Amino acid sequence: MKHILLSALMLFAPVNIQNTKAAEVQTLEYDKSVTTQINNSYSYMERKVRNAAVKVATRRGHGSGTLIKYKDITLVLTAHHVADGILGENYLIQTESEQSLGILVYTDPLNDIAIIYPTSEFRYAKPMRWKTSSTIGQVGVDITYSGYPSWHSLLSFRGQIAGYELIPDKGQQIILQTYGYFGSSGSGVYDNSGNLIGILWAVDVQREGVHENIVWVSPIQKLDLKLAIRPLCLGMGNEPRACR
Repeated sequence: MKHILLSALMLFAPVNIQNTKAAEVQTLEYDKSVTTQINNSYSYMERKVRNAAVKVATRRGHGSGTLIKYKDITLVLTAHHVADGILGENYLIQTESEQSLGILVYTDPLNDIAIIYPTSEFRYAKPMRWKTSSTIGQVGVDITYSGYPSWHSLLSFRGQIAGYELIPDKGQQIILQTYGYFGSSGSGVYDNSGNLIGILWAVDVQREGVHENIVWVSPIQKLDLKLAIRPLCLGMGNEPRACR
């Protein structure tokens, strides 16, 4: 089965969205008069997931990511094909009202997962507490994610786990029934209990074109977070509690 990666490259982007290049991003200023109205039908967890979503700007375009809090360290989880530079490379992490530089500290090309360490704390965006299940998400489980598809501002989506697929060398992947498009790659997918299900990385491509409603997710069980941040901890002198 074919699939297509979902970082928003300039190759696919219309002319009017080329301001997603990191070099062209302007400084953001928080304006309390600009608010997003969220209906009460949105659950507390969906609001939290939305508030933890970020855009990861690159020289070629952008992807999405999710802020997480692992003990006392804030990190950005995203897809490897979004942040595919060398370790130590800088990326611009943005929300609707703030931005911070981040340092690439971990990358896993096989499972398409990357970790960025923000160099400054966000004031308004709040990270999700690191919480995962020991087993892969079950079929039928309701999910939510928020991200930055195409040229859009932050969008939030609901869906369900529809099934699984096996990819040679890559192993078991989660298939969602939801929506995904270029720029969605790297979004953190959560269940209604706040468990991180995995990292969104692709949609289906068939003979008739892209199927935006069949979305591929790398299971978070493929990430050993404590091991992944070990180089970062060494650089910080093992001072953070997350490093002990």
